[in-house]
Amino acid sequence: MANKELVDVIDYILNRCDEKSIDAVAAAVVRRRKELTMFGGNFPDPKEMAKEISGQINPGASLEGMRETVRNMAVRIIRQEAPELNDKQIAELTAAWIPDRSEGTIPSNVLLEMIDQFVRYSSGRMQKADDNKLRAELGDWPQRYWKVFPEIVKIIIKEYLNGEIDKKAYLSKIAAALSIEG
Repeated sequence: MANKELVDVIDYILNRCDEKSIDAVAAAVVRRRKELTMFGGNFPDPKEMAKEISGQINPGASLEGMRETVRNMAVRIIRQEAPELNDKQIAELTAAWIPDRSEGTIPSNVLLEMIDQFVRYSSGRMQKADDNKLRAELGDWPQRYWKVFPEIVKIIIKEYLNGEIDKKAYLSKIAAALSIEG
């Protein structure tokens, strides 16, 4: 019997996926293929990894200390599960899974809120009080937000604001873009 999730995915792609949504599906497939190539299908179990990490994190440690602990553990697990990977590949995987926040990476949940605020403002749906609060805290926040959005997010926002895609397609593409970026 076929895997139900696989059947659902194939059904979605073949019967319900519109032309614009197929780009998000294609990008997800490319990302997954890259992961499979790098790991050869031997992925660490996320539940086991989380359990191990939680047991090793010192609650009194600094945030950067905790991040370093998580990074080191991820490197160790990758080396154990995929010994054929070289140092560069391990560094790339670790950076993709556990971004270094000091390099300016914005957490997905924060980025999603920023996108929502920007779109509400740009489409005239933002309350004046919310705009004023953001301006008091950040100055010209729409300009600042736009500068930090990944290019794929900018393209999707433009498509939505220009009426080229509907809200459902916009939300789907943003979700896919953030999963690829994150």
